[in-house]
Amino acid sequence: MSRLAHRFYIFMLSAITIAVFFILAFYGADYYSTNLEERFFHGQHELLKPSGFIGHGLGIVGSALIVIGVFGYMARKRFRFLSRLGALKYWLEFHIFLCALGPVLILYHTTFKFGGIVSISFWSMIAVVLSGIFGRFIYIQIPRTIEGREMSLNELNNKKVNFYVELEKKYHINSDVIAWLNRSLLDKSSLSDGNLFRRIYKRFKFEKELVRQFKLKLKTEDISSKNYKKIISLIKGDIILSRRIAWLNTMQKYLKYWHVAHLPFALIMLVIMIIHIIVALTFGYKWIF
Repeated sequence: MSRLAHRFYIFMLSAITIAVFFILAFYGADYYSTNLEERFFHGQHELLKPSGFIGHGLGIVGSALIVIGVFGYMARKRFRFLSRLGALKYWLEFHIFLCALGPVLILYHTTFKFGGIVSISFWSMIAVVLSGIFGRFIYIQIPRTIEGREMSLNELNNKKVNFYVELEKKYHINSDVIAWLNRSLLDKSSLSDGNLFRRIYKRFKFEKELVRQFKLKLKTEDISSKNYKKIISLIKGDIILSRRIAWLNTMQKYLKYWHVAHLPFALIMLVIMIIHIIVALTFGYKWIF
């Protein structure tokens, strides 16, 4: 998948999730904003209540999306024959999409009324979604191949060397400028103080200033406007790569801790959701089948 196609893919997944949220909000705004005691008399009650045609359907579809998202991604990671069906990172992105859209549908299935054991499942689901967003941030900070395999430190360093060779040989960038860029990226003395969030803020601020300084240095070089844009794009890519190398050990450690926090909430959510479905079927709640 090309970079443009990948961006369109991510855009469409995000747009679908946001659109569904607002379409349902617009359609049922009057019902969802009505007091619980008065909803029985509302014209949309039979459709939107948790056991109604639309409300019940949202719960079924939302639960199905979560189950497919969780177990589909787990299967892709564990079964080698599925590796032919796309890169792991695309599966992860689709997993995130399904496990974001599913909770949106379940949120409207509940009609914003939470109680009993189901509330534990719902808030566990919210915890899974929020921790998933944080986990995604950690995941993308660890450099990987297109297949999703984590790159070794030697592979990353070789990639940086090839980048500097390309700058000098292909774009004829002055070796002093390249040396300055390398020294700047290796200097971590001003980025190591403070807690995690402060270090992240300082790192992004440092990178923005580094790009600005590099642009000033490029003005002294004889470079066409077309190559100028390509070089800036390459520089930004190298800065991101340097950040990920610097954070590699830390992010690997946080990813292990993240799994410990993420999986229990996911299991609680799934177990209670299954219990909820069994109880609903036992009491005769059926949809269109």
